[in-house]
Amino acid sequence: MKFAGPLLVVTNLERSRTFYREVLGLGVISDFGANITLTGGLSLQTKESWEAFIHKTGDEISFGGNNAEMYFDEDDLDAFLKRLETRRDIEYVHPVQEHGWGQRAVRFYDPDHHIIEVGENMCVVCRRFLDEGMTVREVAERTMLPEQFIESCKE
Repeated sequence: MKFAGPLLVVTNLERSRTFYREVLGLGVISDFGANITLTGGLSLQTKESWEAFIHKTGDEISFGGNNAEMYFDEDDLDAFLKRLETRRDIEYVHPVQEHGWGQRAVRFYDPDHHIIEVGENMCVVCRRFLDEGMTVREVAERTMLPEQFIESCKE
């Protein structure tokens, strides 16, 4: 068996398609009308068709559960954050924060209140620490990553 990818139920497919294209740069791989598959393997499904698939009514489908997220890696988090600041339709879960292992990340909601996290690529984090003068061992201790991974990020 092979995992094929996540599916998010959305209330307005066109609005969500535009959001994921403009904010995260995802393109459409396939369009089946009530379902689209985006680059990266994420699928969006209309709420109406989802209700029919799982035999539930609209009031049995809920949004904004704050219990899961879609995670994206970004090589240039600062540039992404600047682009995000130009948008008035972004509702933040929290502003950019640096986790204990050194990775910076921001979380915000999509139009249907699914949480999106965009975090710094961990090789970028390792290179940042190395550029600040940390040794490979110190970076490994801070990031909890193997030294071999950190060495591979130097290239």
